[in-house]
Amino acid sequence: MIIKSRLASQLLFSLILGAATFGAIAQGHNDPRWITTWATSPSTLPPTSEDNELVNNQTLRLIVHTSVGGNALRIRLANYHGDAPVIIGDASVALQAEGSSIQSNTELPITFNGENSITLPRGAVIFSDPVVTNVPELTNLSISLYLPDKFGFLTAHALSNQTNFISSPGNHSSSTNLPVQAETPAWNLLTAIDVINDGNITTIATVGDSITDGWGSSDSDNQRWPNHFARRIFNDTTIQKFAVINAGISGNRVTTESSPQFGQNLQARFERDVLAMNKVSHMILMEGINDIGMATMESGAPMLADKIISGYRNIIARAQAKGIKIIGATLTPFEEAVYYSEEGEVQRQAVNRFIRNSGEFDGVIDFDAVVRDPSNPKHILPAYTEDNLHPNNAGYKAMAEAIDLNLFR
Repeated sequence: MIIKSRLASQLLFSLILGAATFGAIAQGHNDPRWITTWATSPSTLPPTSEDNELVNNQTLRLIVHTSVGGNALRIRLANYHGDAPVIIGDASVALQAEGSSIQSNTELPITFNGENSITLPRGAVIFSDPVVTNVPELTNLSISLYLPDKFGFLTAHALSNQTNFISSPGNHSSSTNLPVQAETPAWNLLTAIDVINDGNITTIATVGDSITDGWGSSDSDNQRWPNHFARRIFNDTTIQKFAVINAGISGNRVTTESSPQFGQNLQARFERDVLAMNKVSHMILMEGINDIGMATMESGAPMLADKIISGYRNIIARAQAKGIKIIGATLTPFEEAVYYSEEGEVQRQAVNRFIRNSGEFDGVIDFDAVVRDPSNPKHILPAYTEDNLHPNNAGYKAMAEAIDLNLFR
């Protein structure tokens, strides 16, 4: 059953609170109904300096937005890029109220192999025990993780376009009102949330860079184009529902990498960030503008379209080998962006010709045509951007509204 009102969600959380500990073992990890409702891609690579901010005897409170709902959940935690094992001393899930606060009587403990605490080895990913509870669709959840000591560098999605919270010292995982010591844009350690859903539902993975990550949208407001797309699917009764997950990383590239906060190149992270998620049937790929623009800033010349296309072909082959339909999305205009060049524009047009005309993708979404200025096609429509590269809320909504839903029927 899907609960849409805050009051109904809160009441249902309250009713199952006493049974949650026992219910957590009711669903096995091999249940075929598990589907990934939310995900993020770890972007941070270990820094080259010693000035990395550390969490020490503090509670992280991470705010995430579901797509599909379900009747049980589990979280995934990862220490992919950490430099030491990390101990999770306590963990919980609740419905967000506002900011760092959670709705009263909705907090439920999350356990690991029946225990409140677990050590996350360096380089590892772990699943929590299933927690039997109603998970509302299109709703903000609050995941609290208590870290009882200082564990060094924490794997994170660095630029989430979501305000998350670090508490004052102590275990505050069950606190309704978190005593906040700091705010952070990072989703630390948390990489995915799966739910059990009884419907015939699969997952659409949206894969890309900052434009998929939602940079330029309003903070903590779920205005990324994948969020708009999920709401559109859920509001359209003519199409089946899908989970929609976001595998975008700001600054990411198809072929190379530079800054530690921009993550591993897509070739390296694809298995972890897409293929490892549950029930992915489709993916939308929109990436390559950073290969062109950042290369121009670094070497004075953009990366050639042929190299980006070679990367696309690798991703296409790997997706299709897993039975995933891969839809190519054209690169949007970037004239007057900080790394624009006329040579880069030539490469962007060549990449877009491949996406539109090669026939190698299973479908095409022409985001370029959606957001470009008709009077100057090299430039994004001024009403859709603040920096001539990233769409704003209106631009992201226009992108989502323009997607042909027949690609997913």
